[in-house]
Amino acid sequence: MQPQWIPHEAAVARANITEFARFAERRHGLNLPDYGSLWRWSVEAPGDFWKAVWDRFEVVSHTAPGPPLADTAMPGAVWFPGARLNLVEHLFRDRPPLAPAVVHLDEAGHRSEMTWSELRGRTAAFAATLREYGVGPGDRVVGYLPNIPEAVVALLATASIGAVWAACGQDYAAPAALDRLGRLEPKVLVTATGYAYAGTWHDRTNELTWLRDRLPGLDLTVVVPRAPAREISPPTATSPSVLNWEVAALEEGAALDTVAVPFDHPLWVVFSSGTTGPPKGIVHGHGGVLLEHLKALSLHLDLGPADRYFWYTSPSWMMWNFLVSGLLVGATIVCYDGAPSHPEIDRLWRTAADEHVTVLGTSPAYIAACAKAGVVPRLDHDLSALRGVGVTGSTLSASGSLWLSENVGSDVQVMSISGGTDVVSAFVGAAPTVPVWPGEISVPCLGVAVDAYDEHGRPVRGDVGELVVTAPMPSMPVYFWDDPDGTRYLDSYFSVYPGVWRHGDWITVTDRGTFVMHGRSDSTLNRQGVRMGSADIYQVVESLPEVTESLVLGIEQPDGSYRMPLFVVLADGTELDDRVAERIRSAIRAQLSPRHVPDEIVAAPGVPHTRTGKKLEVPLKRILQGADPSRAVDRTAIDAPELIDWYHDQR
Repeated sequence: MQPQWIPHEAAVARANITEFARFAERRHGLNLPDYGSLWRWSVEAPGDFWKAVWDRFEVVSHTAPGPPLADTAMPGAVWFPGARLNLVEHLFRDRPPLAPAVVHLDEAGHRSEMTWSELRGRTAAFAATLREYGVGPGDRVVGYLPNIPEAVVALLATASIGAVWAACGQDYAAPAALDRLGRLEPKVLVTATGYAYAGTWHDRTNELTWLRDRLPGLDLTVVVPRAPAREISPPTATSPSVLNWEVAALEEGAALDTVAVPFDHPLWVVFSSGTTGPPKGIVHGHGGVLLEHLKALSLHLDLGPADRYFWYTSPSWMMWNFLVSGLLVGATIVCYDGAPSHPEIDRLWRTAADEHVTVLGTSPAYIAACAKAGVVPRLDHDLSALRGVGVTGSTLSASGSLWLSENVGSDVQVMSISGGTDVVSAFVGAAPTVPVWPGEISVPCLGVAVDAYDEHGRPVRGDVGELVVTAPMPSMPVYFWDDPDGTRYLDSYFSVYPGVWRHGDWITVTDRGTFVMHGRSDSTLNRQGVRMGSADIYQVVESLPEVTESLVLGIEQPDGSYRMPLFVVLADGTELDDRVAERIRSAIRAQLSPRHVPDEIVAAPGVPHTRTGKKLEVPLKRILQGADPSRAVDRTAIDAPELIDWYHDQR
């Protein structure tokens, strides 16, 4: 197999990561001729590496910090003790006032643009409003919002004064939003009256009123009016103040006065999917996110002030935070509010072309949908500005990766990444100086001591192992919300390999140092002692034209036997007859393993997903093992809760 993409020498020479390597060589007397040597130095001398990131990006601390990595314990690492900084201060430094900072589009074709001067002014104005209502460092401000510029402003204003931000997209029902945001006891709720998706307007006035009235200790509700929503109901005694967004964030010459906070001062709370229990409220600090996102966005995605950066996402997902952080490196970010395939399947490609996007982020599911529909974006749209397509959310197959090269552009780098809400970044990903191999993730990310372990805690190569991280990252959680003694934090990552972060993904480290993802390790298929990730099954089955989507489960039975059903969502006009079933079995047998041919193939009405697009494997496995659906899954945390009852009937 040959690489599908090889970087041009000229592009390598001008890449941000190349300049950073030369900077590190001069600073530390090193010889770093390639990515591998740079990565090895970054994990063997993490203090020096992260100090180089600090210095290269001229991070400002208002007090002299101590050693970059004063304590290497996991958990409990201590980074830059004594530093006092603010992520927002760095974000606005030296920005051209009239250049675009945020572009917003919706599926109806409406477009707006906010310059750096306007973004700064709105941020300062809303920060002043927050202060007026008594919000200070450590207080919580929450959003119940679509992906609109007001959400960006609210986050930046909150962080600028040392308060803590958290958000849910409005596709969450109000009770699901309350399950997350209510735990934070926020002082301020920022919300919108509704959103559009797939051509349908979703009025949220009743939901936001319901949510507002049930948030304990709320002092202020700020409402972004969006036509054609109705007026919200009058405030109640539990929520004494309601302001229109234009009043709360009116530019009146307020100065942006950022508050310097400690390195690990809480920046935001992001929530895990919460499909099998209460969602984890994961707290990240200002300094850790600042360093990690500067590294990831500048060195791995090669973004800078000349770029337009567009990742299709929602405020419910950590990739929204990752999108907003494009502002840290001076890029213009594109916020899209609506369905990715409305009114046409190639809407994201058209948006990328119209906005001259240089890096576009999407999901394997969207790529598969475009491939099934026969879309050829390079022929239908001018994608000459596009140099990279980021992909995450689930595993990108080799066929999906090749489809991008063939149909989007052979010069467009496939930037497949894998990480998590837990670190609000990637463990493995892309780099502009290394080739891309179909179905493989190119590199371990800088500063990430990633490995694959067997069940005995030994590194494995060329075989499936647990994804682990053996040294601290600055963006690892500061703590979990409502976890005062850290028990849940320890149990989540360090209960299997003490002192080593176990992420819960199956991964293979190849002989060339690339990575293949196989899905969650708690949903692994194990037939006669041979393990296989569900993603491997999906790659084969979903490449068949008869299949739109699939779900495979490995279910241990009470009598010790093992059941492995495959559920398939069929293409329009297709029936699951003997011919189609045998075609599926033959493909798995020939391309994967005879042992992993399913016991049964069942036509399904759909596959439920988490709000971030991951198939609901573990909860459905538990339901088919006999668990009560009300205990096995939180229906408010998934996209198609009505499907749960159908799967329950398949026991």
